Amino acid sequence: MIVRRFVAWSQMVPPGQRAEGVTALALGYLYSQMAPDVRSEAEAALTAVLDDPSPLVRRALAEAFASAVEAPHHCVLALACDQPEIATLVLERSPVLTDQDLIECVAGGQGVSQSAIARRPGLSATVSSALAEKASVEALRALAENPGADVPEFSLRRMLERFGADACMREAMLGRAELPACVRVDLVCAGASALTAFVRESGWLTGDRAERLRRDASERAIMDIALNTTMENSLEGALDIARHLRAAGRLTPALMLRALLSGDRYLFEAALAELSGQPLARAAGFVRLHQGGGFVALYDRAGMPPRLLPVFQAALLAQDEAGEPASGEDARLSRSLIGQVLQDCEALEDPDLAGVMALLRRFDAEAAQHEAREITRRICEEQKGPLALPNPAPRPLLMALSAAS
Repeated sequence: MIVRRFVAWSQMVPPGQRAEGVTALALGYLYSQMAPDVRSEAEAALTAVLDDPSPLVRRALAEAFASAVEAPHHCVLALACDQPEIATLVLERSPVLTDQDLIECVAGGQGVSQSAIARRPGLSATVSSALAEKASVEALRALAENPGADVPEFSLRRMLERFGADACMREAMLGRAELPACVRVDLVCAGASALTAFVRESGWLTGDRAERLRRDASERAIMDIALNTTMENSLEGALDIARHLRAAGRLTPALMLRALLSGDRYLFEAALAELSGQPLARAAGFVRLHQGGGFVALYDRAGMPPRLLPVFQAALLAQDEAGEPASGEDARLSRSLIGQVLQDCEALEDPDLAGVMALLRRFDAEAAQHEAREITRRICEEQKGPLALPNPAPRPLLMALSAAS
């Protein structure tokens, strides 16, 4: 009887009244005590609403069912495949939709619908992974900004792989709490690459110069992340980063030398363990005895350049003599370590070391700039504000104008 009355009535009234009627019927279905036969008829009437030609009517049904646990699954699923302004209401909130339903909507949906799914509270790792593979950049920004979404590390990496050049995406990901160290490495490298591309396209720097600046900036950021990770997780954290850097093609001799000259032996030991396939504890033991044959064998097995062996040994020796860096220090290049290694390399008088000598001098220039910034910062803090510079002497032209007036 309800079906017949509702269908007959809906044929005679405009969409606005039909929408009000649908809302009333849906709320009665959800929250009133209906007899089983009446409830069945009401469900059939609401199912018939899915064929209503007016989006206003179907939207009213979606608004009523959006957060309802007792909403009919087939109705909600049909609404999830409707026009985006209707589908988003149930996709973002409905507890009736299963993970498999959401994954199918991700695969066949538009960016607006995908964004609605990405905003769901308590989003599962399965759906997050599907979004990372298929969704638009707008949806992935929403996913990154969703604090309740369970996003696995491999999905975060996939998001960066697809849209790492998008600045808003990187900013959204940086805002996530407890971001894995390897993902932070990918983030800073993606940011450096995007900035390099912009500088190159603008013609501000040549390609080689811009690429070198990108590499240096990426390595500095990697060292900061590696230091924080090793402070939290000791050698195991360094090994995770070394493994990730190797997979990304970023575990270079230059980065390993920067690690040593920044006082971070953990990353160097983890890198040798990863490259040589030796256990981490065994590799660390050989590094401690860096003048012995065990270290030379480990170095060779890691596939490191033979001509750089004395450079790394000099860096390790200089680090031994300098002692452990103070707790809490930043992972910054040490001018004293660099100077000692430069002296040792110059004493070898090996023309094959010309390239690494140039690299060491660049490291020294970078360390000198950092020291100058730190000195300036400390002076400003002591002055409790910007440096108070004396008033400049009047310019001759201004003096002449003043006299003429």
